[in-house]
Amino acid sequence: MNAISSQTHALSINPANGETVGSYPYETASQLDTALNRATGAFRTWRRTPVSQRAELLLGLATALRGQAETMAQMITLEMGKPIAQARAEIEKCAQLSEWYAAQGPAMLEPEPTLVDNGTAHIEYRPLGPILAVMPWNFPVWQVLRGAVPTLLAGNTYVLKHAPNVMGSAYLIQQAFQKAGFIEGLFEVINVTTEGVSSAIADPRIAAVTLTGSVRAGIAIGSQAGAALKKCVLELGGSDPFIVLNDADLDAAVQAALIGRFQNSGQVCAAAKRLIIEAGVVEAFTAKFVEASRAMVMGDPTSADTYVGPMARFDLRDELHGQVQATLQEGATLLLGGNKVAGAGNYYEPTVLADVTDQMTSFKQELFGPVASIITARDADHAVALANDSEFGLTASIFTTDAAKARDIANQLETGGIFVNAFSVSDPRVAFGGVKKSGFGRELSHFGVREFCNAQTVWRDRK
Repeated sequence: MNAISSQTHALSINPANGETVGSYPYETASQLDTALNRATGAFRTWRRTPVSQRAELLLGLATALRGQAETMAQMITLEMGKPIAQARAEIEKCAQLSEWYAAQGPAMLEPEPTLVDNGTAHIEYRPLGPILAVMPWNFPVWQVLRGAVPTLLAGNTYVLKHAPNVMGSAYLIQQAFQKAGFIEGLFEVINVTTEGVSSAIADPRIAAVTLTGSVRAGIAIGSQAGAALKKCVLELGGSDPFIVLNDADLDAAVQAALIGRFQNSGQVCAAAKRLIIEAGVVEAFTAKFVEASRAMVMGDPTSADTYVGPMARFDLRDELHGQVQATLQEGATLLLGGNKVAGAGNYYEPTVLADVTDQMTSFKQELFGPVASIITARDADHAVALANDSEFGLTASIFTTDAAKARDIANQLETGGIFVNAFSVSDPRVAFGGVKKSGFGRELSHFGVREFCNAQTVWRDRK
């Protein structure tokens, strides 16, 4: 069963039972043209709207999100299988994001003065125009809002092309913006095919592009944006290392690894996918981690007690199972799980692979599902080498009680984010993004506000 789309409609398939949630006809070229006209027209007004008023509307967005939080959470769970407790937390996180940018964001757009000879100068942050955002399904609301809120605050308009299997969530987000008082065209949803995306990128009304998705999608979108001489921001996932040294607090490390690997059923770009454990504690860590993994509740995502739900798409479960089987054939040891769950739902057992080496599939590839790979490091230097031995570079975690050692390791890791004695998160207060094949550009913090701005120099009275 394929939950992505049909040729004429975007289909949303409930991964818990295989039933159709929604069918959304793809828009015609004429409808896309109308949407881009709306976004362009709204930009002309929005760019002249004082930043204080834009921030005030973000407070209204937080209220609107909370007002329809249960409806949105239920839609997320139906469309992509996120356990309901995690879906509710996703909506609240988006409301808090909106409030944080309403309070902190205007200062990020203040002119920056500088001293120059024979005059005064400062930098102004000017919006670029309509921004095309191609977004994934794994956090159907958060992924969108963490980009849309700072982008809109900066004075741009936001054109969302969401993943086909979560179009119901896309329209609920649009509804929240409307309820908050944002004028038509500021947040525009387009339901188009791959060809429609290409057409939008090439269209002169689109000023820049952002994508969260696969490396293959990033190469395609980045190439098209480059051909059109348009800036793009790419967040392309990762195979994030989770380093545990001999002196770590093992109980804390195990708990963090459990959440970091299995939240959202393991379908997180910045998940703790490669657990790199120093040799002195690998046996103890593994025993504790397997025991904790076995105790997790997998099942109906509408139950508040469920922690691991179904995978979002049936084709992705087959791909994950193939990666697990390949790793086992290469010599890894299966400690837990390793099977697709029989029945109508798209469930995959929480799985723990041990004795994984740097030549195996689960080390070299990103496993986007509830599978943890345990790799033994001889020492801290070997742990760093293993961590950096990846085409990805999104985030990393380091568990140690030695602050100096943590700093030394952090200085060596080739990632966009490093979390000491914690699992990786995205938070509006800090930049989020990667290096290598995890992409380029940054979301969140002041970086997210300024990514799609023209840093315009204004120099006055130059003699």
